[in-house]
Amino acid sequence: MTGCAHFVRQEPTAEAHLEPTRNNTASGQAWFKAEGSDTVWMHVHMSGLKANSVHGMHLHERGDCSAPDGSSAGGHFNPTGKPHGAPDAQHHAGDIPVLVADSAGEADETVTLHGISIGTHAPDDIIGTALIVHADPDDYHSQPTGNSGARIACAVVVTGKSAAY
Repeated sequence: MTGCAHFVRQEPTAEAHLEPTRNNTASGQAWFKAEGSDTVWMHVHMSGLKANSVHGMHLHERGDCSAPDGSSAGGHFNPTGKPHGAPDAQHHAGDIPVLVADSAGEADETVTLHGISIGTHAPDDIIGTALIVHADPDDYHSQPTGNSGARIACAVVVTGKSAAY
């Protein structure tokens, strides 16, 4: 039993490598780490954004970035059927705070997301969804998407392999 005394439970992780959609330059990486049963920490770093811009960012229902415009990822990830909204109000599980780019067109943000899980095989599990960055800010009230504009970057969320957590 003394061998088990040093066991530390490793929380599940995920990652997403963001690639630009057709005619866009935004790219980057996102890392996710479970913090309990329905809370996930997310860190995202992107470049190639317009200087001093704000972007809607969402998890979408299908981990499919094959369409040139990212439309193959489907709608927002919404396993509980809630309306679109701000992360501090009733919202889709895939609604994420906006991403803010600096004067160099880079963004580096860490947020805490509630109502999702990693690797649980439950309806709220984000493995196999897509992370989408949009051209415009999310207004958090237009249904069903927040009027965030075109999809400028897309990534499939996969089980974490990186040590960047």
